[in-house]
Amino acid sequence: MGIVTSEQRLNEIVNQNSAPLNHNEAEIAGYRDTLALIHTEYTALDLRERDVLRLHELMLSYSPNGGGHYKDSDNVMIMEVDASGARRVRFEPTPAAETSETMEQLLLAYMDARDNSAVNRLLLIPCFILDFLCVHPFSDGNGRISRLLSLLLLYKNSFDAGRYISFEEQINRGKADYYRALKNSSDGWHTGENSYFPFIENFITTLLMCYKELDKRFSAVNSGKLSKRARIEATVLHSLLPISKREVCYILPDVSPTTVEAVIASMLKSGVIVKVGSARNTKYVKRQNV
Repeated sequence: MGIVTSEQRLNEIVNQNSAPLNHNEAEIAGYRDTLALIHTEYTALDLRERDVLRLHELMLSYSPNGGGHYKDSDNVMIMEVDASGARRVRFEPTPAAETSETMEQLLLAYMDARDNSAVNRLLLIPCFILDFLCVHPFSDGNGRISRLLSLLLLYKNSFDAGRYISFEEQINRGKADYYRALKNSSDGWHTGENSYFPFIENFITTLLMCYKELDKRFSAVNSGKLSKRARIEATVLHSLLPISKREVCYILPDVSPTTVEAVIASMLKSGVIVKVGSARNTKYVKRQNV
């Protein structure tokens, strides 16, 4: 949120055809790399301190000050900017001197709650994210890393709409509601008198919008109005992650593997997609600069 660059530069950076030239582009490149890591290695990652710090370090790897360590000075959470550009401090996060211990307790508390069969894991995720944002453990990138951690935790709990629909984009579309929910749920946090419900509601609503958008796309792909070729093309091009022929066949059960293979071969030849991996791990993804 708040990162600005041209569409051409965005495509060049996302496609790794250019190094970042300024602070905004450095943030985009770092976010790109961290997002790719979560997409491909989420099964090996977990909500451990070393993984959280690793993700933060990767996210800020193009920034001069780098990342991968907790803040060493106190910071403030800026919740709103008025029409004149003046910033209003809404919340004072955990002091730097207490951050390491607080994060250790927060991560352990999440792990303990996750292993409790009486706790709904989907509702637990936004509770953790709210606490994380209230701690504000890093000097820079707390908002971005919180959304990446949201995606990681959703993946770990089998909510994989983020493979096809950007969770970050859905938050950005309703950012006024997001910040309002964050403010309402952080009020009274220091004394344990806050309500997690506004933030939980916003989180679940955002996830629901992801699944509605996903359903809309797959409904179009599986409708009788499109040819089999068009449906295969749409399935591959709409996937945020590299997708295999087997996965395409699973999404389109009425289309033969031979047809899927022929269409993908044609898409490769035309250059609209690229191949990643080899042998059984071969997958296909949209070329970013087309």
